[in-house]
Amino acid sequence: MTTAEVAEYLKASKASLDQDRYLKRGLPYVRIGRRVRYRREDVLNYLSANSFGSGDVA
Repeated sequence: MTTAEVAEYLKASKASLDQDRYLKRGLPYVRIGRRVRYRREDVLNYLSANSFGSGDVA
């Protein structure tokens, strides 16, 4: 997925994804030359691993 596609999916800005990459945090990504891509599976796994809600037991 492109940065724009991920930003739209997450309802986030492209700038916030750029900042996360710069700070080496957030979603895993792949560089192909100068292009940045996100694997759909990595995005879904990241969201699953970082989800909090009423189903969580402390």
